[in-house]
Amino acid sequence: MKKLITLLSAFLIIVSCNKKEEIPKEKTTTSKKEELENEYEEPDEDPAYVFPKTGKKAEDFITEPDIFEIQYQAEGDLNDDKLEDIVIVRKDKKYKTAPRSILVLLQNPDKTYRLDKVSHLAMPAEYNDSDFKLYDTEDISIDKGILSIQLYGIGPSGNLFSDFKYFGNDLLLTDIETYNMGAGSHQSLDYDVLKGELLQELTNTMEEEMPTTEKTFHLKPQKIKFENASPDAVIAEAYVIDAET
Repeated sequence: MKKLITLLSAFLIIVSCNKKEEIPKEKTTTSKKEELENEYEEPDEDPAYVFPKTGKKAEDFITEPDIFEIQYQAEGDLNDDKLEDIVIVRKDKKYKTAPRSILVLLQNPDKTYRLDKVSHLAMPAEYNDSDFKLYDTEDISIDKGILSIQLYGIGPSGNLFSDFKYFGNDLLLTDIETYNMGAGSHQSLDYDVLKGELLQELTNTMEEEMPTTEKTFHLKPQKIKFENASPDAVIAEAYVIDAET
């Protein structure tokens, strides 16, 4: 009961603040993630969401360049083959609330690239329907085989960081970190998705010494592929999963 109260009060403050582990055998999904996936998944026949399989450079994978453009790009070895891979974020030039796509391009020995993964969920839309920019600063990077998506917000969105790593042919969500400042407290969360461990740090800013409490919650390990991962939905669902245990 105390755990449920702690989580619910932390959730009301505002949800949002690189670990490597063996792949757990069970595969679970979350209802909220599935709803987002169903909402944003485009039909295969839509030419705007059909991408070339190979190309010589990142721009070759942008169909309809009069409508779409590369917003962010990162380079680095993702699949440990000593070749420089590319990850790009594609955005709609006109519609700010449109879903953004992330393309993972793995380099071939002949220096061409092949499209390996596509996600329409890992990077949220840049603006909401009220024309509010969700995050002030956004960045993607590749370091030591980890694809990191870092979103910084000083408003209600807070910070949202997510990491992805290849395990065999699967690019999996490994870790989510959030940080939020609310009325009377600051909260950070560190969620090891593969192990099912959620670490919460809550700082009471109403007291002069600003004491911090830490709690670790043990959830069901999940194996969430890059194509299906919506980090903001996954971290929000973690509260619901833990409240039911």
